[in-house]
Amino acid sequence: MRRRGHPGAVAPGSRVLLTGWFAFLHGEATAGDVLALERVREVLRRAGVQHDVAWSPGFRPEGPSLTQVRPEDYSHLVFVCGPLHGPQLEELHRRFAHCVRIAVGTSVVDAACPAVTGFHQVVARDAPGTEPRPDLAARAPAAPDRPVAGVILTHGQHEYGARRLHARVAEEVTRWLSGRDCARLELETRLDVRDWRLCATPAQLEAVLVRLDVVVTDRLHGMVLALRAGVPALAVDPVEGGAKVTAQARACGWPALVPAERLDTAALDRWWEWCTTSGRGAAQVIAEGLRRGTGGDGTEELLEALGTAGGERPHR
Repeated sequence: MRRRGHPGAVAPGSRVLLTGWFAFLHGEATAGDVLALERVREVLRRAGVQHDVAWSPGFRPEGPSLTQVRPEDYSHLVFVCGPLHGPQLEELHRRFAHCVRIAVGTSVVDAACPAVTGFHQVVARDAPGTEPRPDLAARAPAAPDRPVAGVILTHGQHEYGARRLHARVAEEVTRWLSGRDCARLELETRLDVRDWRLCATPAQLEAVLVRLDVVVTDRLHGMVLALRAGVPALAVDPVEGGAKVTAQARACGWPALVPAERLDTAALDRWWEWCTTSGRGAAQVIAEGLRRGTGGDGTEELLEALGTAGGERPHR
């Protein structure tokens, strides 16, 4: 779709400002939007086109934001991805009226609306009466793999009374996690056959755990089930002085444990580095031992208490 004639080539010394819904204060940054942006940036870099990106201060406070950039510094404005509609886009046309304005990889719902007609050229991914194009995100440059971390935290366990440090542990761990370059997946060990967001069987939860790179948890079963799956667990005991998480780490021979009273970024960073490197092998050794093990978990004492040790049946 073309508007107002052909906008012309980018002259030497010109500079392009890249925007999208990720640039609006009241917009949003989706993974698809940002990957589409990376695809456009890749193409512009290859072509030697100088460009900047405007970011929403709600997403990247370091900016630059649309309110910080000077429109007169740019010859072209490119709007990347998303639907073309609404007053925020119309304001963009007014503020950058002197720029050649191009939309790429966008969806056009109403070709006659001002948000669309304000562009000199629209290279739509889908628009009425046109053949759709592949979304820009599909051909974005590949990024290195990031570790996938399952996060299993508890806010309960009131039986520990004044020794409970659960709220502080959850706050510090989640704040620290938000700064790690990893994919975070919040999980719950509680089963529920009615809530689709929760697993209904242990096997369903194990199917998730086995696909993870690491589990960050302050729950006994968060650690045990991770190790059972051969996945390293960065465990925090949320009870002052140590309680069942510490005891279970000792029982399993698992070293990656941080006591609540010694919880800090340095400790979390150190064990994260270990868990995401040599910790995988250590967890798999423990998992193999658990699979081979016969007893040692209290079941022999159970049989003795029932009078069935040595194949005997309990007296009636």
